[in-house]
Amino acid sequence: MVASRNPARAAAYAAEWRIPQVHTYDGLLADPDIDVVYVPLPNSLHAAWTIRACEAGKHVLCEKPLATSAADVDAIAAAAERHRRIVAEGFMYRHHAQTARILDIVGNGTIGALRTLATAFTFTLTREADVRLHPALGGGSLWDVGCYPVSLAQVIMGREPNQIAAAQQVGAAGVDESFSAIMRYEGGVTVQFHCGFHAAYQSFARFIGTEGVLHVERPFRPEGQPMLLSRGGTTEEISVPGAAIFEDEVADMEDSVLGVKPPRISLAESRMHVATLERLYRAARNGPPASTPAS
Repeated sequence: MVASRNPARAAAYAAEWRIPQVHTYDGLLADPDIDVVYVPLPNSLHAAWTIRACEAGKHVLCEKPLATSAADVDAIAAAAERHRRIVAEGFMYRHHAQTARILDIVGNGTIGALRTLATAFTFTLTREADVRLHPALGGGSLWDVGCYPVSLAQVIMGREPNQIAAAQQVGAAGVDESFSAIMRYEGGVTVQFHCGFHAAYQSFARFIGTEGVLHVERPFRPEGQPMLLSRGGTTEEISVPGAAIFEDEVADMEDSVLGVKPPRISLAESRMHVATLERLYRAARNGPPASTPAS
């Protein structure tokens, strides 16, 4: 079933996708036949509706980012614990077999000690009324596509960065339309990333180690492109077949709700991720080079 503030839009969407039942938001949360809800609303509404869903006894898969402040993640975690509900942040790429292989290659020393991760996620946004351009709705390229490189860095490093330098280009609507940053981690590992709404589509991650390089096209939406592993003067292609996108994410949520295992993305990880995004925005407002303390 599907829910919307606009009954006509909901009915049209349901007809297009052959969804048998339509609800208002409140009706969805009141329906006793619904165990899990998916929250794909604008970023600024994620926390409020995730908490309301928990209070209504529903488990929640919420689209990334889980919230737009670490304080809101704390409020979500408190609601989830209070009502004994599962809440998971919807980063589809984290569940794909390609990501598991990346973590294995980087983590097992195949490229030596990691020194640098360079990554980007850009596309051309042409819709002037898009929610991504509304400050009050949590718009901005960092919250939208930039959160993917930050998420990848966090899962690789397992901690917040020690230092951050960042720069943004704010458009007429008042949100960052492009964002670039360098994050430095304990041990000297650096992460460089760029994201934005006004560049050709680009999505890649390049892991540079002391003994080799792993290059990944489309790390955040795997579509079958082989990864390139270069070391010792040779380059090999690594193909990683996986399930259809989003399939493993849904399966992870099912397993969590049924008590098979905890969600792959914990609320502690989501908090670290959102806290780093907040720090990046603070660093950009202060102007590079800027350093902000860990939260």
